[in-house]
Amino acid sequence: MKLLFIRSVFMRRTLLLCILLLISGCATLGYYGQSIGGQWEVWDKSRPIDEWLTTLDTADPLREKLQMVLEIRDFASNELALPDNDSYRSYADLQRPFVVWNVFAAKPFKMDLKRWCFPFAGCVGYRGYFAQADARAFADQLVAEGLDVYIGGVTAYSTLGWFDDPLLNTVLQRSPARIAGLIFHELAHQQLYVEGDTAFNEGFATTVQLEGVRRWLEKHGNPQQRQDYAQFQQRQDDFVVLVTRARDRLQALYAEALDETEMQARKIAIQAGLRQQYQQMKKQWGGYAGYDAWFAQDLNNAQLAAVTTYRDHVPVFQRLLAEQQGDMAAFYRACAALGEMSVEERGRVLVSRDQG
Repeated sequence: MKLLFIRSVFMRRTLLLCILLLISGCATLGYYGQSIGGQWEVWDKSRPIDEWLTTLDTADPLREKLQMVLEIRDFASNELALPDNDSYRSYADLQRPFVVWNVFAAKPFKMDLKRWCFPFAGCVGYRGYFAQADARAFADQLVAEGLDVYIGGVTAYSTLGWFDDPLLNTVLQRSPARIAGLIFHELAHQQLYVEGDTAFNEGFATTVQLEGVRRWLEKHGNPQQRQDYAQFQQRQDDFVVLVTRARDRLQALYAEALDETEMQARKIAIQAGLRQQYQQMKKQWGGYAGYDAWFAQDLNNAQLAAVTTYRDHVPVFQRLLAEQQGDMAAFYRACAALGEMSVEERGRVLVSRDQG
């Protein structure tokens, strides 16, 4: 009965969305049509985790992970003060590695991501597609317009509290700590989301994720899990720092008064330098190749900005959490106050705190 109610709510909101789309044109209607169909597929394939646990044909490895997910979900609300709802209390097997493919784009000599605006979510620096072929077709259009384009597979996303989001098969190959981090991150988007400010939203959610995993491992992890996650996080931090430095060099380059030929040559040199630095970093990691697929691509502006936008404000949010003595509810209130500011005022505050 509950699932029927959820779908009834979904259909009503879909109807509202369709009405909005009829105003905005056929091209937009086509895009939202695939979004509606993709979201419906996710819901259609989801079942409460309790049902998976009581079904005899559920394999033991899946059963164990789903039981762990329920424990993580309770921890999120009880220990991190995150929303207490039915999100991540159901499970869906989509039988593919990603749920959505996001398309990012930027001008050849700009690091700012192109933005698209949507009902409910506001303006964001990507467009998501539930089929990889659709993402590629749209990316090809953007390339034809002369833009730098990057397609990134996404293993999970948040509907921002509009619906109860299920856990997906796309994340179950992760370690327990990383599954926990994903759940904390996506629930953080339900806790607080500021329309049109991707860097703020992702910095906030990533901070909740990192603090949540730290507390979860402290309470439920074993020494090996803590060591493995610390190593994973250090490598991720090293990667983000490496990419951020390249982004900053490119931003400085694009501010120079150079002709396009010279600027393009220097851009290529910076990209090549980034690849070389990654190879050196891999040696320091003992040959770990977790980012090889990322570096096998073009390394264009859109690709670099897609990484750095998500981490720029994390240090600021971490200091804000420390100022609240680790009180998550107080931290959320302080972040919500920032979210109520205008984009310009919030940007100034975040920059000043980052430099302070």
